[in-house]
Amino acid sequence: MKHTISILVENEFGVLSRISGLFSGRGFNIESLSVAPTLDASISRMTIVTSGDEQILEQITKQLNKLIDTIKVIDFTGQDYVERDLAMVKVNAEDSTRAEVLRIADIFRSKVIDVTPRSYTLEVTGAPAKVDAIIELLRPMGIKEVVRTGPVVLGRGAKGWRSNE
Repeated sequence: MKHTISILVENEFGVLSRISGLFSGRGFNIESLSVAPTLDASISRMTIVTSGDEQILEQITKQLNKLIDTIKVIDFTGQDYVERDLAMVKVNAEDSTRAEVLRIADIFRSKVIDVTPRSYTLEVTGAPAKVDAIIELLRPMGIKEVVRTGPVVLGRGAKGWRSNE
């Protein structure tokens, strides 16, 4: 089962290493990982997507909560949340495919962020399924390179991480 976990941590050296070690030590693969400071520069938010057994994930969650640098752990599995992914896709733009690449970009509300005589680089944001879909449509044109952030999530509703949930 897929799990999307948000972890608020102290923004300090070694925290990422300790948290990723909990996953690898139990044989869990981290499918995506995104880390960035919050509004408070001393706190970072990590978003981890992983798949696995509920029981082991529950143990990892408990151990994450025991780490000194951990402020809050939220497993969004089964909760309402908003999820977005960002990708930059460099695609061939030969004379025969330029118009089609631009048409696909327009349909998916992506932005052309770089143009060369032989390629376009597109910025795509949205749900992971949307990003997957545009990549599949661009594949026949010849994708040169793809970079993705992996999903980032926020719970739906008025409460924030500082709230007692």
